[in-house]
Amino acid sequence: MTAGPTLLAALVAAVAGAGEAPQGFVRPVLTPLPPRPAQQPVRPVRTPLPARDDVAARIVRPVVLRDAPDGSVVARVGRRTEFGSPRIVPIVRRDGDWLGVIATELPNGTVGWVRAADVRLVQEPVRLDVILSKRELRVVRHGRAVARMTIGIGAPATPTPTGDFAVTDGLRGWGPYGCCILALSGHQMKLGQGWTGGDRLAVHGTAQLSTIGTAATLGCLRANAADLRRLLRLVRLGTRVRISA
Repeated sequence: MTAGPTLLAALVAAVAGAGEAPQGFVRPVLTPLPPRPAQQPVRPVRTPLPARDDVAARIVRPVVLRDAPDGSVVARVGRRTEFGSPRIVPIVRRDGDWLGVIATELPNGTVGWVRAADVRLVQEPVRLDVILSKRELRVVRHGRAVARMTIGIGAPATPTPTGDFAVTDGLRGWGPYGCCILALSGHQMKLGQGWTGGDRLAVHGTAQLSTIGTAATLGCLRANAADLRRLLRLVRLGTRVRISA
């Protein structure tokens, strides 16, 4: 997040047709991989899915998220995000025919549960690892970093939250957000004073190139245009993102 236009409000208005889109705006640019049919029934265990077999769930009809398998409803989600992208959420747990997923509608670190029958599985080719102390973002495929880039991170008063998140949208940027915006599921817990642009995290560009590699943002991650364009080519909707100290 940076000071400037309200990112969430402007993009939602553009997608919904409520007013003119910001200059340079285009509709979401990330696309999901083709659906992968389930080969075997999900076993009744409660463990993380294999690290080398990342799978996400494409929401194919409106569903509810529950706080546990067959538990209480905590959120409702539709087929598309507020930016118009297909809704694809990473699967991080499984319990019988229930899948635990990461979703924007939930607080950081919270898993929501959906029935496997209500989603379509898609394969995720890479993960993103962010190491704040090194100011580095890595694109990881099968446990090996295939790309590395220097990033700017949250300032001490507005630190970038750590934890497990997901890529929700890929968008063309404008103005203070540079060429590209990779929206994440996470939320900034310590909003800057006077900030009115919402609490969503993102990886985006900047006109202040000197801040890349420093701790100077309101919580979001900044990268240069070349790295962001490469990132958009490598990741997919639903890609897991781990941000660690």
